[in-house]
Amino acid sequence: MSTEVNSGRTGSPAIDPAQQRRARRMLILLFVVCAAPAVAAYLMYYVFKPQGGTSAYGKLIEPQRPLPALVVRDDETGQTLPMSSLKGKWLMISADTAACDENCVSKLFYMRQIRVLQGNERTRVETLWLVTDAAAVPQKIDSAYPDTRRLRVDPAALAAWLPTQDGSQVSDHIYLVDPLGNLMMAFPKHADPSKIKRDLSRLLKWSGTG
Repeated sequence: MSTEVNSGRTGSPAIDPAQQRRARRMLILLFVVCAAPAVAAYLMYYVFKPQGGTSAYGKLIEPQRPLPALVVRDDETGQTLPMSSLKGKWLMISADTAACDENCVSKLFYMRQIRVLQGNERTRVETLWLVTDAAAVPQKIDSAYPDTRRLRVDPAALAAWLPTQDGSQVSDHIYLVDPLGNLMMAFPKHADPSKIKRDLSRLLKWSGTG
């Protein structure tokens, strides 16, 4: 008696092309949803002109400069950490020596007030003072800005990362870093704090990151 051979297929089942297309569309949609907040913020400043044609007050940094891997020391905890680990919030940065002259004090004051004036959005913003020497900070300044994180940093390495404008120096500016860790803006020397606040408020409004 002859034996009937089983003609059924073996191996993996065939993949439905329509199902593949749906899966690809879902992955693309997920990517778009995740990237949308950051993309919206950059489109707001690099492509579209907000408020009837007015541009940003701060100078946009092109090309992007990510947070460097240089090691800094936290004055409060004494711990060292790479600057690249600070991403996740909007960072307002001032860099000065510990002596902190009048311009330095003004920047610290402006950053504190600009952050406070963001209302409920202020938790998305962190103020940083990058101290470029090992000297002690005067007690009066130390006690006046308890919410400003103070980090000790090598001045040469910092100067290689932070740009300047028109013959100015790093200590003349307030800088803004986005939550993805990219240096985004540099505000001019003797900047108008109300205009810095306006720029930051727009970014917080149009971006869900941070």
